[in-house]
Amino acid sequence: MKGIKPVFLHNKKMMYTVHADEPNPEFAKMLLEQFGGPNGELAAALRYFLQGWNENDGPRRSMLLDIATEELSHLEMVAQMLSLLLKGSPSELVDQVEGSYLGELLDGKLPDHAAFALNSGTNVLGGGGARLTDSEGTPFTAAYVDTIGEPTADLRSDIAAEARAKLVYERLIKLTDDNGVKDTLTFLMTREIAHQKMFEAALASIDNNFPPGTLPGAEKLGHAYIADSGTFGASGQSGEAGTEGFELAEANSSWGFTLDDKPATHAAQ
Repeated sequence: MKGIKPVFLHNKKMMYTVHADEPNPEFAKMLLEQFGGPNGELAAALRYFLQGWNENDGPRRSMLLDIATEELSHLEMVAQMLSLLLKGSPSELVDQVEGSYLGELLDGKLPDHAAFALNSGTNVLGGGGARLTDSEGTPFTAAYVDTIGEPTADLRSDIAAEARAKLVYERLIKLTDDNGVKDTLTFLMTREIAHQKMFEAALASIDNNFPPGTLPGAEKLGHAYIADSGTFGASGQSGEAGTEGFELAEANSSWGFTLDDKPATHAAQ
């Protein structure tokens, strides 16, 4: 319609040049973890879009939507790498990874209707295109979008999500000898590090950001460290409680814990 301007634009130039020196369908299957898996780029994009749309604070909303949009660009990069890793792969090699038939499909040896049958199971590509599954073939689900609608809780979850994604990329880098793939994955991994720091900054900008929510909880219970790592004699009577965990918490926090050292009261029998 006249006067309508697009709000979302696709820049055909990718954020970073995607490389893959050699076809490798087995690695492509592992890479699906970052395409349609719980720690992948689509899950991250949807998580941050949802949080951003529900965020009333202008700067935090802007940050969430900026990162969500970047995650979509990362999703496109992963999809491109999946394509490169399968481009030129002998059909026998693809079938060796996938079980059967997919290689022949990619070679154009199967009728079009075969693509529909191959969209179930654990194949890397369904009908010649990347599918939203993890590396085990589990379909993508909205359950991966773990947002609870409270900024301090969601931002902590976001920090953890970026840490998990960073570790998945790190493990993938260690599983390939392809320098082009390593280069692209290093870029993606490093951006996860940057996002962690952005979310940490957003959390730090919120005054009194702990505990999450509006109810403070019971003062005494909220500061009690219950030392359940106690020692027990042959009779089952409690002995001296282990306090290493308490000492760790006390030395590295300004929260102010009080020690409850009666393990027999709490320990599971």
